[in-house]
Amino acid sequence: MKFFLKCDDAAHVCDKTQYKEAGLFDKLMLKIHLLMCKLCRGYAKRNTKLTKTIHSADIKTLSPEEKERLKTRLQDEIENGYNS
Repeated sequence: MKFFLKCDDAAHVCDKTQYKEAGLFDKLMLKIHLLMCKLCRGYAKRNTKLTKTIHSADIKTLSPEEKERLKTRLQDEIENGYNS
């Protein structure tokens, strides 16, 4: 069992933590690493800011039915030519 993370591993754990996939031990090792590594602290801070920005963006997406209609329409346009 290793007690110190390399920066690449810390970034991976940081990403897992962002998506709530990291275990307790991984989170603890990340916290220890972040105390010692300024670069990874910056990465974690930017990761957190990105996550908050995405969640607050209130992005609207197409429903599966709308996507299918759009796909069909595009295929029809391609098959029939653009200027027909």
